[in-house]
Amino acid sequence: MPKNYETEEVGGINIIASGTTFTGDIISAGDCRVDGNFKGNITSKAKIFIGKNGMIEGKINCNSIEIEGQAKADIVAAEILSLKASAVLTGNIRISKLAIEPGANFAGNCVMQNSPATPAQDIES
Repeated sequence: MPKNYETEEVGGINIIASGTTFTGDIISAGDCRVDGNFKGNITSKAKIFIGKNGMIEGKINCNSIEIEGQAKADIVAAEILSLKASAVLTGNIRISKLAIEPGANFAGNCVMQNSPATPAQDIES
């Protein structure tokens, strides 16, 4: 059974290192960096970064997110989603701002709002 992990301290950095596979849910006040494989849901009041070798499958709810690796996820970001040239994203997104570098791949639905997205909102297909 997957476990839920929660961090209380603001400013802490959570890392799932390359070569690591993690299944479960993360609730964090700090940044999260994924360089390994993660299957589950992430809720963060800060930034999420998916490295070139990182892979996330699940739902992501955060302030901002930068993707260099792969994500099969529905994403709600209050601020910005940044897809780097090596990024592959499959899923629906609800964001305030979107930045896509040439070469990035995105398949899904996108809802952009002038005001920051509310993290609690679900994305409907």
